[in-house]
Amino acid sequence: MDFKIDGKDFYKDGEKIKIISGAVHYFRNMPGNWSDIFKKMKAMGLNCVETYCAWNMHEKKIGEFDFSGNLDIRKFVKTAEAEGLMVIVRPGPYICAEWEFGGLPWWLLEMENMEIRCSNPTYMKHFEAYLSAMFDQIRDLLFTNGGPIIMLQCENEYGYYGDDKEYLKSLYDIYRKHGIDVPLFTSDGTSEVNLLDGTIEGCLPTLNFGSRVEDNFRAHDKLFPNSPKMCMEMWNGWFDAWGDGFHHKTSAEDYAKVIDDMLTKGSLNMYMFIGGTNFGFTSGANHYDKFKPDVTSYDYDAMLTECGDITEKYKMAREVIKKHIGKELPEIPKNREKRAYGKAYLTERAGLFNNLDKISSPIFSNVPKNMEWYGQGYGYIAYTTTLNRDYQNTTVTFAEIGDRAHVYINDILQGIVYINDDALKTTINAKKGDTLTILVENMGRANFGPKMMRKKGISGRFLMGDNIIHFNWNAYPMPMDNLSLLEYGKEFNEPSCFMRGSFTVDTVADTFLYLDNFKKGFVVINGFNIGRYWEIGPQVSLYVPASILKEGENEIIVFESDGLKGEAVVEFKDYPTLQ
Repeated sequence: MDFKIDGKDFYKDGEKIKIISGAVHYFRNMPGNWSDIFKKMKAMGLNCVETYCAWNMHEKKIGEFDFSGNLDIRKFVKTAEAEGLMVIVRPGPYICAEWEFGGLPWWLLEMENMEIRCSNPTYMKHFEAYLSAMFDQIRDLLFTNGGPIIMLQCENEYGYYGDDKEYLKSLYDIYRKHGIDVPLFTSDGTSEVNLLDGTIEGCLPTLNFGSRVEDNFRAHDKLFPNSPKMCMEMWNGWFDAWGDGFHHKTSAEDYAKVIDDMLTKGSLNMYMFIGGTNFGFTSGANHYDKFKPDVTSYDYDAMLTECGDITEKYKMAREVIKKHIGKELPEIPKNREKRAYGKAYLTERAGLFNNLDKISSPIFSNVPKNMEWYGQGYGYIAYTTTLNRDYQNTTVTFAEIGDRAHVYINDILQGIVYINDDALKTTINAKKGDTLTILVENMGRANFGPKMMRKKGISGRFLMGDNIIHFNWNAYPMPMDNLSLLEYGKEFNEPSCFMRGSFTVDTVADTFLYLDNFKKGFVVINGFNIGRYWEIGPQVSLYVPASILKEGENEIIVFESDGLKGEAVVEFKDYPTLQ
């Protein structure tokens, strides 16, 4: 078997081909749905699937690699092969993808003299160890070894970020040293500057864009006139951030025209074919003047919805592809079943402060430190201290915050401070001996741009009154990955608390959770964190995949940080609302 690049064209087993691909992130979709997605790709006329790989999911702790469950890239690739698809793999080390820290592991941030995405020796040592583990999973699945993987990416949109050509050359050499002998590529923005900084000899230069094919290829045509023309991310939608006034949607007609134009010029990879879900605390953020954390859904207005349903965009694109390949296509598979399981009442309460010592252990520091300093990557962290004197209408100020802080005296909320506030301060009233608690939520690290290295928790000085530093703190890291030790009761008087209930499933199917009486927090169903919610939208419902449910009684735990608006009841419906 042979896949190669010759001049301006791709060849598979000696035959000139166009790559017609779609992006599917295995880590954003449940393994039981992969085959269904791939069948829908084939029915649309695609011959390839592309995926990023999330380093931070595979190596949550240094040197401990996880390729199980929805991280089983080997199973993902073999499932695609069984459905007759070629595969393109983009292992990172950086992926962007609106994913937490752009796919990089948080623990890089606690390392001395760390600098990401350059020839920093510590960074290079760790990403080579990760790549080695990843390549061991997929090496025998390369096309050269009889598998379906035809290409791998060395770096992602590097021309938007930096200009360390030695770093790019090192990546290329690492891939080859570890036996990756299929073609390699980079993908970048469309400007000449992007391509000059982001490309490297030996890697196919590809582009990322969503419209105006000829215009966007002008610099590429100039710099690489004898190279295949491929759009590696042909954007068919966009992502949503909390606080956006609407769910982003794009025109099906316009995208069908872009597909037509791109297939006339060369090959393409649709980004996304299905977006999937940022389960747990995996959503990233954009951070320029303002911090914009992404919502839980990565629906992206893609060819398939977040839960895998066929869209009008899919149908229109299918007709265009059918015209270009000149043959009949398989019948479109039916959408998977959805079920409405009705209301669930959360009758048990577990106050956060009453449970701090049950779900965490205190770590002392003279002043509050950033989350990473305490060895924590995701979730929440609570800082507590005992006050030495009375405070009346006293202003407390954060030099930096990552990202949203609740300030409590004993169990009384004094104020909420958010990174985007004009002033990072609030006012407290307290007596000598009172407990000051600051609960800080990490809402996702930046996945793009120059602020990726910003740390979480209290990442700068915390000042009381007239620039006074208060000393002697205990920090309680709360990654929220094990809630089994919580102690519940029927009553509570804390705005920040856990609530637990159950609901009955007769037939297991996909469903959608609505939290109309809740303000902000996250949801765990049967031990699986389905993601964050926030009343400011635009996302209203949370997708609940069938694979985490079971027939009979199911457990739901909601952590609400801001306090209920009404009765502690949620509802499972058979349709989503993204606004």
